[in-house]
Formats: sequence, C-alpha cells, structure tokens
Amino acid sequence: MAKLTFVGGIHPYDGKELSKDMPIMDILPKGELVYPLSQHIGAPAKAIVQKGDRVLAGQKIAESGAFVSAPVYASVSGVVKSIEPRRVVTGDMVMSIVVENDGLYEDVGFFPAAPLDKLSREEIIEIIREAGIVGMGGAGFPTHVKLSPKEPEEIDYVIANCAECEPYLTSDYRRMLEEPEKLIGGLKILLSLFENAQGILAVEDNKPDCIALLRKLTKDETNISVKALKTKYPQGGERHLIYATTGRKINSTMLPADVGCIVNNVDTIVAVYRALTEGRPLMERIVTVTGDAIENPRNFRVKIGMSYQEILEEAGGFRTKPEKIICGGPMMGFAMFDLNVPTTKTSTALLAFTKDEVSALEPGPCINCGRCVEVCPGRVIPSRLADYAERFDEDPFLANHGMECCECGCCSYVCPARRHLTQEIKSMRKMQLAKRKK
Repeated sequence: MAKLTFVGGIHPYDGKELSKDMPIMDILPKGELVYPLSQHIGAPAKAIVQKGDRVLAGQKIAESGAFVSAPVYASVSGVVKSIEPRRVVTGDMVMSIVVENDGLYEDVGFFPAAPLDKLSREEIIEIIREAGIVGMGGAGFPTHVKLSPKEPEEIDYVIANCAECEPYLTSDYRRMLEEPEKLIGGLKILLSLFENAQGILAVEDNKPDCIALLRKLTKDETNISVKALKTKYPQGGERHLIYATTGRKINSTMLPADVGCIVNNVDTIVAVYRALTEGRPLMERIVTVTGDAIENPRNFRVKIGMSYQEILEEAGGFRTKPEKIICGGPMMGFAMFDLNVPTTKTSTALLAFTKDEVSALEPGPCINCGRCVEVCPGRVIPSRLADYAERFDEDPFLANHGMECCECGCCSYVCPARRHLTQEIKSMRKMQLAKRKK
C-alpha cells in the first residue's frame, strides 16, 4: 500500500535521537516570570491585574481582547512586579506582565466545570476559550475560533497532527508515549463538537512505537483511526497533512474547515483535555532542548513565562559554545541572540548548534537547476518568486502565486547556490499580508 504523503518535500537529518529516549522532566522556575500579552494570532490580551497584586497559579491575569484573542494565566504564585514592554524571541518588544515568583507555587484550585456529558457544544467551546488555549505547534491561532466554523455539521474530519516533522523536535513524541490517554481523550472531546466527523491520529512512520500504542488504545473506537504518514518534511504542515490523510486540497485563501477538516497538534489537544476534565487553564507546555552544543538534551515540562536561560541551565548548559541558537525547529524557527526572553504558549524548542552552517555559506547566482521547484510542496517556482521579492515586484509576485508559499524552507535547503529563497519570499508575503489587513 502506498504511504500517505504529498508532492514535494525533503529528508533532512532529523537529529531526534539526541532527546527522544529521555522521559519528560518537570522543572520549576526560580526567577521572575514574564507573560507577554500577545502570545497568539489576533488582538493582544488585556491585563486585569496591577503592580503589587499577589496572584496564584491558575489565576487569570489578562482577558481576551477580542473574539480572535486568548486570555493569559499566571503559572506560579507571586507578586506582579510590573506591566511593561519586554523583549520576546522574535526581537520585538511586547507589553508583558512580570510576576516575581515567591517559590510557593500556590494555585487557585482546579475543578472541572461539569461532567462532559452534561456540557453543551457551546459550553465546551467557551471552556476552551476561557482556558486560553491556542495552537501550540507554533502558529498560536486561538483554538475556540478554529472550533467554531460557520457550518459545524459540514466537518468530516478532526485531525490530530502527530507528525512532528521538524528535525530535532521530540516533545510530541514523548507526549504520545507518556500520556496517550490524554491525547485520545482530548480528540474524543473535539469529536463530540462535530456530529458527522471522524477522528484521525496522523503520525509519521518514523515513530512506529507511537503508531502501535495509539492503534492499541483506539482499537475499539469506531470513529478514530491511526494513519501512518511517510516521513518527510514538511509532512506536519496543515495543508500537506490534510492532503496526505484525506486527499483534500486547500490553498492560502482557504481554511481547513472549507474542506471539512479541523486540525490541532498534540499539545493543543492535551490542553483541551485538561481544561475539560481537570479545569486547568493553559499554564505549561513541553519544550525540547537539544542540539550538539547542549550538555543534556531532553524534553522539559515548563511553566509558561519561564526564561529560556533557566531551561538551558536545567539541561546542563552548553557543552561547547554554540554558533547558532534557535527557538523552534531548524527549518521554521527563529534565530536567538538573547536567552533572557520568556517561553510562551507557542514555544516548542530551544536548539543550540556548535556550527552555524548556513551563515558560513555565501549565496551565489541561480543556476536554473530546478531543485527548488521539485521539492516545493506549494507547487510554485521559488527561484522566480525570490527574484520578484528582491526587486519588490509585487504584481508578478502575486500573479505567480507567491502567497501559496508556506515558508517551510525546503527550497533554501536544497538550493546549490545557497540563495536565501525562503527569506526573500517570506518578506514579500509579510508585506502583502500587512496590506490586506489595512
């Protein structure tokens, strides 16, 4: 039987052996915690605490600023030190609530709102909204919005994105092995919102132990299947995942709901489960800390707002001085110049590498080899789009479907001329998206 996949993509060294066999370790922050008010796509949250207030873990400290927004919760107990702009991983200054950790970790007490079978669809979505849950794979789209399509009866599939196709990242892998019941339980909750939907646990076939475990635990579930996907980057991209598992296609102007699909990643689904069954808002997440410059690579369960520097110390610090530090995966993450920035709801990983192989390579002229076209999952011509972007030629960029680029980085990875294709296209796309908002 042919393996489920998509056209294009690449097979980079995945580096997962560095951390995949280490169980998740719980760690506690020691210093202050910083909670940016914008940790999601949409309007920033609005602070509802003031300097000097004492807060408890699980207490709401910022409320939603609009429908497409999400509240923020304290992950420790302590005193609000300030509300001021703080730098985040992208380098931006974002208004943030700073809490001085008192080391007591007192919480508000967590209780489910009601038994699941007593809750209506609207009540479940409201609990998810109130819990501050967003897409935790990196996008940060508020989950309650994603679960509120105009025609819920037209949703045919709820897909759990278990692919984890980014090299080096293993947090979803460990979550699936250690807490599969929460993942399956969360998927069942999401399925209860869509009466005609089937559930899909989509896992790349480089995780055979996860596939076997999930199939064992869902063998009696008539509306949940486990699908093994061909291991290939970017298999976990929303468009490519939908095509691989259902054969349905979407473009940049569409949402997954337009083709009857809802997609959420592993950590997001577990957060939904905990919000409904335990009454816990989103306060923590799993972060992979790895790379050849890390002393003890592994996955940590961290309190949101904790500094990357503290997490690094828990991993034993640097084995050797790194030339490159990345927040997120090596293909789509952000290069970091300062570790004294907070983790957020969308923080997936901290990677540190002894050599910065990318900056050591000087880009040259295009040799028209066509490799970027072969690997592009968006089926566009990256070399041509990059030329338009470099010259700020907006009309031909749009006419040649530049907005269909998913910024996965495959073209830059295979380019023998080492052109910065993805970066150029990404910059032009950002400009066009900003114009659309206006």
